[in-house]
Amino acid sequence: MFAHLNRLLPTRAVVLAVALTLAHPVAAKPRPEPAVEVQVVGVLDGDTVKVLLDGLEQKVRLTEIDAPEKKQAFGQKSKETLLALCIGQPAKLVVSGKDRYSRLLGRLSCGGKDANAEQVRQGLAWVYDQYVTDRSLYDLQAAAQQAKRGLWTDPAPVPPWQWRRSRRGGQ
Repeated sequence: MFAHLNRLLPTRAVVLAVALTLAHPVAAKPRPEPAVEVQVVGVLDGDTVKVLLDGLEQKVRLTEIDAPEKKQAFGQKSKETLLALCIGQPAKLVVSGKDRYSRLLGRLSCGGKDANAEQVRQGLAWVYDQYVTDRSLYDLQAAAQQAKRGLWTDPAPVPPWQWRRSRRGGQ
């Protein structure tokens, strides 16, 4: 009697597909913030700089990387390399937020070069696994490691997060 209604009802596969789509909508990718022009006025270490932004001096922590600390092997070299790359060069910054120390977090370009990536390429910073979103940085790190550039000349380099933890007594 109601056989003709079966043709109008969706199949179980269609119902399942619709349900899954509604349950797991595709998240829209957030738009990246626009790059702003800054002047790099100082380099504190291999992953932190001071910039002039809107007339104010701001500390900026380069995202996705972690450079050796100043007292750690290659810490001074990392700082010097970032200094040579950025001081006196036109610079752009894409800000992604602030950290717990009120530093801006961002991706910095100096003289048209991605400073974050360049530190990894030169073997003077690790990809910061905990915060990385740009997976291409792993390829740069692998190439630096294979070529034994920078900190990769050391047979057993200590990542900065481990070095800091050892200084705090293993906490």
